[in-house]
Amino acid sequence: MSTRWLAGAAATMAAAALLLPSPASASASGTRSGGHAVPGAPAAARTAPAAPATVAKRLFGAWLRRDRAAAARVASPSAVNTLFSYVYRAPDGFAGCTGNRCRFTHTSVRVPGGLNGILMIVSGTKVTRVYESRHLTRPSTAAAYLFSAWQKGDRDRGLEVASTAAVSSLFRTKYDPAGVTYYPQGCTAEPKGFSCAYSYEGGAMLMHVTGSRSSGYEVRSISYIAD
Repeated sequence: MSTRWLAGAAATMAAAALLLPSPASASASGTRSGGHAVPGAPAAARTAPAAPATVAKRLFGAWLRRDRAAAARVASPSAVNTLFSYVYRAPDGFAGCTGNRCRFTHTSVRVPGGLNGILMIVSGTKVTRVYESRHLTRPSTAAAYLFSAWQKGDRDRGLEVASTAAVSSLFRTKYDPAGVTYYPQGCTAEPKGFSCAYSYEGGAMLMHVTGSRSSGYEVRSISYIAD
């Protein structure tokens, strides 16, 4: 069984503080900070669809309370299942939203991958997908997970188990299902971790994996060799 990080009281309080709306956001939505309607606020402001950040924070709050029923009201079943499987302590920072992509990040815990926490994809009034830092206990599993993400063209999935540099290097070229065939050759120990090879006609791709069974493995970098 992998080692799980338990959220302390301070971490929980810090994460919960992320959910409190600022006075500015309350005013913009036609409510006071206590949740009461502001007299004279335009009806459109009071009935406007919730912003992605609001939806994401509702799901995050339900998760902190371990309330699956509340989470199901604001997220798809797959998003709920993914979030409730998170093995690390709750992220303690809200990195905001870019469009419909909202991130909660760690500032005091080191986790594998470049995602550094939780990414929620919001569509309308629900979170439709959740990406999260993964705890993988085998180097070959980390390499295979990244390779699968590349096949799917899904950078966010890749960042769950690989550094930003590794993902950028791999995704510089789009995977071509009609192109060369890659053959997994397993992983071998190297001075700072493991090298997991995928051979193809004319060369090989090496995924350099670091970490441990307890902390989790991640792909740190990628290199190529030619025959």
